[in-house]
Amino acid sequence: MRTFRPALPPSDAIPRARLALVTVAAALLIGACTPAGGGASPATGGQGGPGATDAGAASPAASGAACDATAFPGWPRPGQVTTSGIIPVLASSEKVVGKTRLLFVLVDQQNRPIANDALDVRLAFFDLCADPANPTEVLTPAFEWGIVGQRAFYVVTADLARSGPWGAAVAVHDPATGTDEVARIQFSVSEGGFGPRVGDPAPAVRTKTLADVGGNVRQVSSDPQPDPTFYETSLDAALAAKEPFVLAFITPAFCTSAQCGPTMDVLKKAVKDAPIRVVAVEPYELVFRDGRLQPVLQDGSFVPVAAANAYGIPTEPWIFVVGGDGIIAGSFEAVVGERELADAIRAVTK
Repeated sequence: MRTFRPALPPSDAIPRARLALVTVAAALLIGACTPAGGGASPATGGQGGPGATDAGAASPAASGAACDATAFPGWPRPGQVTTSGIIPVLASSEKVVGKTRLLFVLVDQQNRPIANDALDVRLAFFDLCADPANPTEVLTPAFEWGIVGQRAFYVVTADLARSGPWGAAVAVHDPATGTDEVARIQFSVSEGGFGPRVGDPAPAVRTKTLADVGGNVRQVSSDPQPDPTFYETSLDAALAAKEPFVLAFITPAFCTSAQCGPTMDVLKKAVKDAPIRVVAVEPYELVFRDGRLQPVLQDGSFVPVAAANAYGIPTEPWIFVVGGDGIIAGSFEAVVGERELADAIRAVTK
């Protein structure tokens, strides 16, 4: 039985979150400042900056040497944290082969989240075993609020061609000060994730609905302001109907990531006028006692429901968009913007 683990930093506990991220998401951090106005880019890192590599050093693949994650020119060793500037945190639980949606967080030297939508941020990705000096692609991430005014995420879909050690160079330009900073992180890409991905069939599992609790939405939802329509249909029934739907594993009252409430708000806005059903699922076993839902604990830990185990989600919230053919068309860990979610819904309902 899978144990859920937090993958996102609580807004008031960044130091604890960084430890959790290193443990759960294998976030390997490094950063350094580049000279102000130096025009640093994530592809080169700026002259002498963290992106600079030994041009004469052959890649492990080119030299025929074994790929050693601790010995890439210009890159930090796994787990190393040495920075004089921004600290990028890769907050995604899954880093898998293929097109993968990744979440990055920026924090400062005092572990405070950097939440500034005016920053110009770019991300370059490196297949370290193949070529630690030249990126496979350079992307501009989307800025999304986790908690408005407090915590922000940079969202990007990277094409990770194979498993093994990869690197990301994060370049940040501040238009207000004219300063440029670059930081580098190393992370590991695996062949597969925790559960079904985009393009896979959605598993059919029966989930609790209003009909199971006499219509009392408070017995199936920990949302302070629940939308009863989100709890009318079981997951297996939604798949049997052969119509598009949104599947949301979300628990505002028991959220380990502190992100369920804001993500639920985004979901409500995105589907307000959309012709699509929502199947909301509390991911933990809960009982209604003393007028409220309470968790069922096993050895002091939350117990995932059958649907959460079937989808293999390692954290919450997690939203899937499923087409009428029963195939997963969108998968969004923790944070999703209203436009990003609405675009995914539009793609399966047009």
